[in-house]
Amino acid sequence: MADRWLLRGTVGGGGDDDDGEVPIAECREIDGLFVDLPPRPRESFTLIGCMPEGTLATCSDGDRLGNIWLAAGPIDGEELCDVVVRGRRPGGTVPDAVDIDLDGFVDVYDRTAAVHRPRDVTEFLLTGPDDMAYGRCADVVGVFRAAGPSLVPEVRLLGCRPEPVLSAALETIGRASKTATHRRMIHSEVEWIGADGTTHPVILGGVVGTVSAVEPSPFGEGLVDVTVDSSAGDPLPTGYLDILRHWEAGRPTEKNLWAGYGRELRYHWCGVALANRASRPDRPPGGTYHLDGRFVTDVEGFYAALGEAVNGPGGYFGWNLDAVDDCCCGGFGATTPFRVVWHDSAVARSHLVAGYDHRRLRAAVTLDYLLDLLTRRRVEVELR
Repeated sequence: MADRWLLRGTVGGGGDDDDGEVPIAECREIDGLFVDLPPRPRESFTLIGCMPEGTLATCSDGDRLGNIWLAAGPIDGEELCDVVVRGRRPGGTVPDAVDIDLDGFVDVYDRTAAVHRPRDVTEFLLTGPDDMAYGRCADVVGVFRAAGPSLVPEVRLLGCRPEPVLSAALETIGRASKTATHRRMIHSEVEWIGADGTTHPVILGGVVGTVSAVEPSPFGEGLVDVTVDSSAGDPLPTGYLDILRHWEAGRPTEKNLWAGYGRELRYHWCGVALANRASRPDRPPGGTYHLDGRFVTDVEGFYAALGEAVNGPGGYFGWNLDAVDDCCCGGFGATTPFRVVWHDSAVARSHLVAGYDHRRLRAAVTLDYLLDLLTRRRVEVELR
């Protein structure tokens, strides 16, 4: 496993190079970057003064509605995901209206992110799946909120060798002035350092917050342990470290090393493949690529298998639908038109079926949808 990490970003709001990002520190461990969180709890909402239409007008307690778009204007709005009806009663504020209780999830990137109420809104328009009109409501409770506290309140940089920009910030610890506090603010991305000394981005990994403490490190003379009061979003799962173990000596030489992972880690496997993809010219059009479909039990498995079909072990060719579409446009190892021979396609046929995807909080991606996407991008698929 990678035993050295590089932080690159800004301290105190700036740096020395053109884009403001500079090396901040190298450290042996980052305690708090990899944490397994409990499942995200469902949230409760109430549509106040609602005049429902369509499915929302006829639904009963316990019915699942999928996703609802809560529009505050032609552009502004919030998406409520995996919505379940929990009750309804006569509205107390609008004649002939009802108040409807729901639960589900607000669509946010990090679960503690703020959701801001739009200004000067007198009603919200409601839209269901496939743009079905669900009516309107005068107000909504439970959606808009301030940012919550970080789920990992502090991150510790262990065995840290600070660069000058961080050393200057450490000298201000103990000073309470706004200027000193600002100088200790850190906003960095994380890279892991390979056995050959090359650095590789940790996609979705970062250290953001305010430096609050420093002490000598047991990792060695001249090294320090630095505590950062974190304001970052969700941490990465601890299984990410196991993924990196397959890459520590270089790119994997064996396919399907991702096959034993669940969906979340398969997703991050593709992110690591993206961060470490080889830069080389696309192969010419007309090629044939063989996709090992034995482990395509979810859409993340499809992304991993497609990446390895096109670009070999540890290969990348998209890690979401938009990314696959982009990869088909060129620059990621193959030029369309090309042909994919999908072996053991019956596995995907039995798993990639219609329904609701509770991980992605979206309609499930079906095998037929993927085939249509590839066909539109001039990829011929032979199912075997």
